[in-house]
Amino acid sequence: MSSNPSTGVTTAFLFPGQGGFDGEALRRAKELHPQIGRVFERLDAVTEELYARRISEVLFGERKADLRDLLDNDPWASQVAIYGAGLAGYEILAAQGATPDVLAGHSLGEITALVAAGAFSVEDGVRIVAQRVAVIERQGGVDGRMVALAASAERTRKLLELVDEPLLAVATENHDEQTVVSGPAGILDRVVAIAGQLDVGAIEIDTPFPFHTPALAPAAPEFAAYVRKLDQHPLNRPVYSPILQRYYEPGDVLADLLAEHFTRPVRFAAAVRHLRESGAEVFVEAGGRAALSKLVAKVTAGSEVRSLPTLALTGGRLALEETLEALREAGLAAPERGGLAELLAPSVPSDVFAAYWSERGHMVLELVRTELDAFRKSAEAGRPEPEPAEHIAEPEPAVEAAPEPAAAAPSASSASGPRPEEYDRERLFDELRTLYAEALEYPEDVFEDEVQLEAELGVDSVKQVELLSRVSSRYGLPPRESGFRLATYNTMGKITDFVLQQMNDQGAHAPASATG
Repeated sequence: MSSNPSTGVTTAFLFPGQGGFDGEALRRAKELHPQIGRVFERLDAVTEELYARRISEVLFGERKADLRDLLDNDPWASQVAIYGAGLAGYEILAAQGATPDVLAGHSLGEITALVAAGAFSVEDGVRIVAQRVAVIERQGGVDGRMVALAASAERTRKLLELVDEPLLAVATENHDEQTVVSGPAGILDRVVAIAGQLDVGAIEIDTPFPFHTPALAPAAPEFAAYVRKLDQHPLNRPVYSPILQRYYEPGDVLADLLAEHFTRPVRFAAAVRHLRESGAEVFVEAGGRAALSKLVAKVTAGSEVRSLPTLALTGGRLALEETLEALREAGLAAPERGGLAELLAPSVPSDVFAAYWSERGHMVLELVRTELDAFRKSAEAGRPEPEPAEHIAEPEPAVEAAPEPAAAAPSASSASGPRPEEYDRERLFDELRTLYAEALEYPEDVFEDEVQLEAELGVDSVKQVELLSRVSSRYGLPPRESGFRLATYNTMGKITDFVLQQMNDQGAHAPASATG
């Protein structure tokens, strides 16, 4: 098998890095696909050995796993969860007969891609991920952060030149309008402040440490020495590296190359373009959330490329089932062993089940949805009504016509945003709902006050960052503070309250117009 397929690439599987975990989607998929339980059982053996805890108990216990909680309380668990979700997604796709021509990972996802291609065992993959965390922690945890800027890599580098800090670096180049910067926390505060003056949106990335920065150089040798002790096997499938900007080759010492990941940037957009030029027409994100599939869509805009998520919720539904159906319709997948065939009809030949599911699967799914909806309503009808709380707003009624959009406000560097006395919360909520609905092409009435943007509507963090940047530009808001956490503002109501508070603060402390 060629390790560098210059032609003949049709399907690429992608594995996400930081943020690539959706606990609710993983739980739902686990009920349908036994591969998830099997993968995490293998992970359990290692995490119990290393941490005296089973990762399955952390993720599938009574308390639902939230990425923010994992990052705050168990950095190792957040990284193993991302790795495990990616590997589980890959196993589900493989069980359905989906065969990729190439694998690629984003940052941490490269470890998942190499394990999926057979370079290391599943168990050793966990050890590599855990050691990656451990060596950084032994370096004092590296007091740093990662911030996504709504700017191209070229513009971002020019911005960093103004700061002139050697430990500050471009960490990832996601697409032409998003670049992630990594470095010391205090220095990044200056970067965010400068970005605000230039009307460049900035938001912090959910990650336990800064990655892809010179600050991690001292940790790399210890990590490489550890990985060299593990058994490395030949790849059974091509793996393209967005960090190395090439395919892994048979003679590569993976321990040394993985250690280079600590300090080298992820050029994801360039990798997608390279794979597209090689013929890739279908990109499938094997893992949690839908960040990479959204990035691919942006990088390949205007082409006929298909970009498909798996372990993510889109519009409140699990994306995996629609992706599998799309792959079957394209002739890129057919149920073999595992998945629904194993769960529902283990004794039925795979070709018979495939024919049945192709003809009547949509009817089965619709019946299940109808029954579940009726069951949910019946269960809710039997529960006592919760006590009303003054701080919880009633859902806004659907509007018959969208209000006229307000004129875009000048940036904070040239003029103040709309005066807070011109707004009440209801008016601001309606304007933001219209803005989000138009940008996402959703009906306005789905944006109720308490609806979860990601968990229920499938709006991933990348898109939320872009929308917040639009909101900040429109209302002339100041740059967000360094401690800003996207996960805190996960509903339309919370975003409305945040924007209103920012406008009130401006009204209280800022002059009516800037002096330049």
